[in-house]
Formats: sequence, structure tokens, C-alpha cells
Amino acid sequence: MYFGVDEAGKGPVLGSMWAAAVVVPDDAALPEDVDDSKRVQPDRREEIAAVLRDDDRVRIGIAEITPARIDDPETDMNTLTVLAHAKALEEAGVDGLTGYLDAGDTDEARFGSRVTDHCSCTIDVTAEHGADETYPVVAAASIVAKVERDAQMARLADEYGEVGSGYPSDPTTRAFLSDYVAAHGEVPPFARASWSTCADVLAAHEQSGLGDF
Repeated sequence: MYFGVDEAGKGPVLGSMWAAAVVVPDDAALPEDVDDSKRVQPDRREEIAAVLRDDDRVRIGIAEITPARIDDPETDMNTLTVLAHAKALEEAGVDGLTGYLDAGDTDEARFGSRVTDHCSCTIDVTAEHGADETYPVVAAASIVAKVERDAQMARLADEYGEVGSGYPSDPTTRAFLSDYVAAHGEVPPFARASWSTCADVLAAHEQSGLGDF
């Protein structure tokens, strides 16, 4: 057996970052259209994730990094990505296995070494940029992580209304943040409050309030 690990949700201003580890037998036949999650349509991502979860030969581990942890000034996104990969590997039960990581650091070897150091399992890893485009098992992990994030965003939309994709470049997300801050005077609890997008929305709200005087 061997594994692949990837994360989703590193860049959004809303919601958590998720990491997934997928462990497959050496002879496992992954779906032919497994690919980097950004290249797979949402409905098909959900189908692939379901196929993997229903396969008794496949093990999956999930790790969530919440906005509160991301906002912690004592840490950084590179470290949190390392911790997410390590946690997902532990959840998948990878002791003694070899596998591949999508490197979340400019230095691939450093990223792999840090994940190995933070994982309680004994593992042999190869960390590469674009591993989700090279290794189908990493692409599978990318899809599982993205499905977890999409599910979270759907739950938030059910509770709070249309929140968009959660990415700063999304006009729907920016409109939601502006409306929420206008109504509540603060960003929502699932926002990454330390990010410049939130700071900009809060500053605009304060400025508009000054105009009332």
C-alpha cells in the first residue's frame, strides 16, 4: 500500500483549510479521470470521493485547520499545511508506508521532512510541487479534500445565505462580507479575520460610518 496527500482551501478568506490522505493498495485501480481537483467538475468530484470511501481497500484520513487556527499570530500557513498533512496521514493509518505529498513550501525536501517530523507514524515521503498532476493517488487526495471544503461551504450557505466560493476574488464572497459587517459590525465567525480582505471590509465599514456624522 502507498499514500498520497494534498490540501484544499489554502487561499480562501472564508472557511477552513482541509487536508486529505488517501491510502490505496499497490494494485488498486483509481478512477481513470482522477486529476487535480481544479480540473474535475464538482459533481464528478463528489462521485469520485464516494467511490473511494466505498472501497474497502482504500483508507482515508481528513484534517481540518479552522479559521481560528489560521488567525493565530503564533503560526503561519506553511506550518499549518505541514500539520494538516501530518494529521491526515495519522488519521489514515500510514505507519510503515511510502507515499507522495503535494509540497506546500518552495523547498520540496524541507516540506517533506517537516511533515515526516510532525507525523507520529514512520513514513517515507516524496514531496513535489504539482504532485496532484503527477501521481493519481495525490490527485485522489486533492479531490477528497476539495469535497470536504465544498461540503463546509454548502453548510455555511444553508445557514448564512449565499457566501460564494469563499475566495477573496469572488464578488459574491466580498458582497457577503460587506453585508455581514454592515449588519453585525464584525466579520462572521468562519472568516479568516487576520486576512487583508477582512481588514479592508472592516475599514470600509468604519469609513462609511464616519460619513454619517
